[in-house]
Amino acid sequence: QVQLVESGGGLVQAGGSLRLSCAAPGSDVSINEMDWYRQAPGKQRDLVATITSGGSTYYADSVKGRFTISRDNAKRTVYLQMNNLKPEDTAVYYCDARGSDYLGDEYDYWGQGTQVTVSS
Repeated sequence: QVQLVESGGGLVQAGGSLRLSCAAPGSDVSINEMDWYRQAPGKQRDLVATITSGGSTYYADSVKGRFTISRDNAKRTVYLQMNNLKPEDTAVYYCDARGSDYLGDEYDYWGQGTQVTVSS
């Protein structure tokens, strides 16, 4: 079945960089919008960035100018390049993908989450 598999998290010092990736195996479902969310300890899950099937992007104000979302449709993969990381970026990062099949059924898949920790 279709799943989202995340990787790329880790521990980095403030000012450093990380690149997260999230892949959607399979081909039965066409992937449309893909998103990155994050959830800090004891807090709600917040939207970080969005990319449409056509490549249009959206960023939360807190990450504009530092994070870049991109996608490779052939690989069914979305990336999040995170530069100039700050301690406040520490969270579990989740990817989300919305898709549909030829029958019109809609799907919403989530990754397992990957920990990003930024030390000061």
